[in-house]
Amino acid sequence: MDEDAVAREIVALAREWNTAIVSDDADRIAEFMTDDWVIVSWTGVTGRDDFLAYVRSGALGHTRMEPASEPRVRVLGDVATLVVRVLSTAQFGGADIDADEWTSDVFVRADGRWRCALTHITPVSPTS
Repeated sequence: MDEDAVAREIVALAREWNTAIVSDDADRIAEFMTDDWVIVSWTGVTGRDDFLAYVRSGALGHTRMEPASEPRVRVLGDVATLVVRVLSTAQFGGADIDADEWTSDVFVRADGRWRCALTHITPVSPTS
């Protein structure tokens, strides 16, 4: 598969994952993650199991996850990176959180399937 086709596949996969996140269905969300997936944010590092537990408990939910920039994909064999600005609305611990973030995802291909191994989110600077 050529790099452009893989890039299109990664972008489509990310859109499907965004839809899964907004569904607040932890099992569906988990399908897009490796078993050792982590998210890195301004609050620290959260592992897959803790993230999914927050969703299952209702402590974390999303009503919006949408790209706000053109995605940038780089493919290096069975590893692909996706960088995109994302607008999201989440509910965490009873509070609404509107976020404008740069999201970097590292996808790995195993058994013919792409899954995300790492997500890093950085708030967009007010001057961006």
